[in-house]
Amino acid sequence: MVVWNAEWRSRQLPELAAQEWDLIVVGGGICGAGILREAARRGWKCLLLEQRDFAWGTSSRSSKMVHGGLRYIAKGQFALTRASVRERQRLLAEAPGLVDPLSFVMLHCGGFPGPRVFGSLLTLYDALAGRRNHAFFPLQQLRYLVPGLKEDGLQGGTRFFDAVTDDARLVMRVLGEARSDGGEALNGMRVLELLRVNGQVSGLRAEDVESGRCFDFRARSVALATGAWADRLRAAGSPERIRPLRGSHLLLPGWRLPLAHAISFMHPVDGRPVFVFPWEGATVIGTTDLDHADGLDQDARISSAEVDYLLAACAAQFPAAAISRGDVLSTWSGVRPVVSDGEAGVKPSDEKREHALWVEQGCVTLAGGKLTTFRLLALEVLQACSGFVDRPPADSDAEVFTPCAVPALLGLSPAQQRRMAGRYGRALPGLARMIERLGVERVGVTDTLWAELAWAAQGELVLHLDDLLLRRTRLGLLLPAGAQAELQRIRALCQPLLGWDDERWSSEVQQYQALWQRCYSLPE
Repeated sequence: MVVWNAEWRSRQLPELAAQEWDLIVVGGGICGAGILREAARRGWKCLLLEQRDFAWGTSSRSSKMVHGGLRYIAKGQFALTRASVRERQRLLAEAPGLVDPLSFVMLHCGGFPGPRVFGSLLTLYDALAGRRNHAFFPLQQLRYLVPGLKEDGLQGGTRFFDAVTDDARLVMRVLGEARSDGGEALNGMRVLELLRVNGQVSGLRAEDVESGRCFDFRARSVALATGAWADRLRAAGSPERIRPLRGSHLLLPGWRLPLAHAISFMHPVDGRPVFVFPWEGATVIGTTDLDHADGLDQDARISSAEVDYLLAACAAQFPAAAISRGDVLSTWSGVRPVVSDGEAGVKPSDEKREHALWVEQGCVTLAGGKLTTFRLLALEVLQACSGFVDRPPADSDAEVFTPCAVPALLGLSPAQQRRMAGRYGRALPGLARMIERLGVERVGVTDTLWAELAWAAQGELVLHLDDLLLRRTRLGLLLPAGAQAELQRIRALCQPLLGWDDERWSSEVQQYQALWQRCYSLPE
């Protein structure tokens, strides 16, 4: 496959704009990537355009959960739960090392739901997944399962299983599958307007953010998978609108609050479910659920009130740990694109999480949806687009991730090899050659290899330093001060691969550090 980098992008952009496409996907999050992947596997001539960077929005700042939506059973959304648990099982089977099982422990402190009610919900949850996988642990046993819990009023905990992922790497893996099957994807392309002929969408006009040049793209169909931005390009008509809801998280060093399980419980202030869980060797505290009033074109950021809310949740269940602001490595906030009918007085947490398709001639808008069900959402979009393209979307049950042989990766443990295979898939042979050249040294205390950093800089369409440190890798979250201590070594390795001169590197570092301080650290 041709190297996928900024030089390739600059060279290919005019040629890609000159072609006529069966489908152009707008939006480079998990839903857009899924649509591109399913279209490419069917031989559609397809292109994806993303205004910032792949996974820049919600899909790099989610709660990292690949789950069946246990809460949706309580709301009576059984079809959504059934679809979610089955897709979760598919992803666990197809992408081990990228999507991995994670055990959850729901604490019972005397309120709703108690062990019996929660156990009944889990019985149905397990039945939808086709397996029984939960158990109740009284307090005497729970002490060994989760040390350090506040025991006053604690009856015990119920353990069940869902899954966890690196959401940004999931997007990159799906895009890799799509490109291997003939699809193309470009970041840094802001869609300005849809083009119409006789009232039917016939393409779009997009600005190359890097150069300022504008291009017109022709397409037989357009799929808008822009998440919280869905209302910007689509034609008016539906009474439903996107309600942007912000979910924020704190990240702690793993040693500060070591956990083997995700711990779920009700917040002592408002009774909302929150959780504390292990991720990438660190510990996450999340999440909030608030209306997001800030502009969508800026990175979402946590508020001081949200920090206090999450620290209070942690203190309520892990008082002996005495977690404070000084322990926080980084933060992240994502904006959930929830479809709302605009009914007044509905709390953010009470909004349904169902998706919607809005169709006009030549264009389909996907609104809402869940990370776990991205494949099913993609199939719905292709079905809606097929009439415009005159190509039926057959073979709806094929694997998202193509099985491939894993080359021997000398010096890596079986767990590390599994991780590499899950994250890189068909690109693994190329990464293996990079590992042979650079070795298996990890960056700081993370599981990320220096070779992965070089691979991303060379061939994963990195346009800016935050692409590299916040999405292709998660070093900006997992290392203190956004990986400040490693920047000189990162420069020595990656600057030549990125093709940046010294002035460009200095500018990128300044912009990255300002962004990290504003949106990924604690608010002042």
